[in-house]
Parts: sequence; structure tokens; C-alpha cells
Amino acid sequence: MQRQGKIEGKIEGKIVVASQHYPPDPSTTAAIMAEIACRLAGEHEVVVLSGSPGALPASQTGPGKPRVVAVKNRMAGKAALVRRGLSELLFALRIFIALLRGLRRGDVVLTVTAPFMLPYAVAAAAWLKGARSALILHDLFPDVLVMAGLLKPRSVVAGVMRAANGLMFRGLNAVITIGRDAEAPLLGYTGMTRNKIRFIPNWATLVPAARPLAPDNPFRKTLQARFVVGLSGNLGFTHDPDIVFEAARLLKDEPDIGFLLSGWGIGFERLKQLQTEANLPNVRFVARVEDAELETFLTAADLWIIPYRKDVAGVSVPSRFYNLLAVGRPVVLVSEPEAEAALTVVENGLGWVVTPGRADQLADAIRTASRSDGGAMAARAVKAAARFDRNVAMNAYAGVIDELLRNPVLSEQR
Repeated sequence: MQRQGKIEGKIEGKIVVASQHYPPDPSTTAAIMAEIACRLAGEHEVVVLSGSPGALPASQTGPGKPRVVAVKNRMAGKAALVRRGLSELLFALRIFIALLRGLRRGDVVLTVTAPFMLPYAVAAAAWLKGARSALILHDLFPDVLVMAGLLKPRSVVAGVMRAANGLMFRGLNAVITIGRDAEAPLLGYTGMTRNKIRFIPNWATLVPAARPLAPDNPFRKTLQARFVVGLSGNLGFTHDPDIVFEAARLLKDEPDIGFLLSGWGIGFERLKQLQTEANLPNVRFVARVEDAELETFLTAADLWIIPYRKDVAGVSVPSRFYNLLAVGRPVVLVSEPEAEAALTVVENGLGWVVTPGRADQLADAIRTASRSDGGAMAARAVKAAARFDRNVAMNAYAGVIDELLRNPVLSEQR
């Protein structure tokens, strides 16, 4: 990270991207951070501090690409909370030391809320070195831990984290939210001001286009049902697997409706445990689907479920949401109506929003969907997905970074 100064035709100052997840890691966060880093590298010197070891894909190497520096990192399984917490703390400390060594006044460091200790390290290092810092807010802590039932809202740990957040938000120069619902909880912190907030939603990685149901779809053929309900992706602590299974139980005597489940995380382990005990005839599991098969898998279902626990508003936004719209499928979202994805569903007529914890409402929404003509809703979904465009998002990220390189204080957006 020694090279510094102005590259011909470019704004002075380099950009450092600090992320535990980066290619070859296959996660959504890794893909998002790589997209941003590569876009910025077209105009600036970019160094990535990555916690994901291994060879980079060919698309991430060569002239005009970021320079990636591997930072030692050992990730424990999500269920091993204590070991995972210690590993993530050690990783954040290593990032902090690397930033102290490499940052210069006027540089910009960009990070994300995974792991949750990382933004504190980034904000502190940037402040000490006279650099500027920006955070992409995927999850708001400790709120997400409270939502998952891992912390009590008035516990000492939650109080300490909120106090640390106040200091962090005071030190950060920009906070990029992926949901409109994040602004209210952010402004509850004394260190946070509206001019620091920039809303840049995530985007669909699949090309938005209507995709009709194919009877020979290999995933769909695992079920005999006329109407297939899908669930995919990571099910973490913020998701509710039980509501999905209970809805399937309520619908088990309706042979026209079947459930196609594929994903990973603690929630899917719970679903498999429930199915082992109940052996519902309308539930089928599929092994984790690779990126090359994602489009085929997403087009296998008539309807997709995104099942959150209560109090999701302002805490988390489902990245899978945009690809479901891109393939022209309606969704049933389990969440409060003021959450970002719920707002998008209601504003655009893209499906149903049901109350967290109400499996009966979820089952009723699925019944309604199975009896509806989904053509108009599919067209609206594709149209909505087209607005969540990668190039639009990348230009917005580049605009924020350029603004920070010129001035540490962002102007108020109108």
C-alpha cells in the first residue's frame, strides 16, 4: 500500500476497500464488494484488503483492476458463536494495523458491516490517519442481534455497542444504505447527520426479462405440484424458517401446491430437522445451487418466499430480492410493512407482505397466489428489477467516493 499520489488525470488519493468477503469467496457480499472495487479501479488507485484467501477469478486481475492484499483470516462456522466472534475480532485488528501502515491523509477507505467489528476498526484507523471513511450498511448492529434473539434490547452488551456506534458514526464521513428504512434508526445516533447518508440499493445480477415456466425445468420436476413455492439463499439468524415449514404443514393436504427449498445457513439446518421429524409430502430440498444454475433454479418456482423475523425494518435488506424480480416472479415477504423490500413490493404491486410469525397469513397468501393469474405481476416485477441496475449503482458509488476525495464533508442531498 505504499504507492501514493496523483495518477495522471485522476483525483489525488487512493481508495482502500476493506472486506472480509471478496472473491474467490462465493458470497453475495464478496460479489458486491468486487463489483465496486473494480468500478473504482477504472478511475483511481484501489487496494483491497481481503479476508478471503485463494486465487482470484480472471475477471478480477490484470490492468485497471484493484490490487488485492490478503489479510490472514480464519472464519469459524456461524453456529460456533464464541470462536467466530474471536476470529472476527482478530481479523478487524489486523485490518486496523494494515490501515495504520498504509493510509495517508486524503485517502478514502470503504468497508461493509461484515463482520460487525470491522467498521469500528476502519473508522478509527481513518480518523487517526486523517483519511476519509465510508461504510456500506448491510446490517445494523446491535439491532440485528436483538432481532435474532441473541441479545436483549436493554442488555449491557447492546448498550455498549450502541455507544460504540455513536462514536463510529461521528467518525465516518459517509454511510451508504441499501434501504430507505435505515435512515430513521441511523439518525437516532447523535454522531449521525443526514448529509452523511447516501441511499444506493443493491441490484439484480440477472438480466431483467420475463421467463415463462418451463415444464422440463429439472428443479421443478422434483415436485408433482402445479404451483411451486420457492425458498433460496442463506437463512441466517434474522430469518424465520419455522414460519415457512408451518405454512407448508397447513398446505400439506392441497396437492396443487409444493415447496422447493435450497440454501444454506442455520435456518436451512432447522428446516431439514423439521422435515426429518414431519416428512411432509409437499416439501423437497435441493442441494445448494451454484451461480451457473441460479437462473434455471429461480425460474422453477411460481412464487418465492423471503421469511424475516419481526423488527426487520431498518436492520436488513434481502439481496436475493432483486434477482427474484428480474426473472419475473412475485414474492411473499414476511416483514413489517415499512421495511425496504416491503415498500418496494407494495409500491409496485409485486406480491404480498405478511406479518412476521403468522404462518396462517403466509399460507393464505400462497393460496391466493396459486389461484391468481401472475402475468401482470410478472411484468411489473421485471419492470421494477430494471430500475435496480448495476451500472446505476456503480456510478452512484463512484460519485460518493469522488465527493469524499474532494471534501470530507458531504453536501446535503435534496
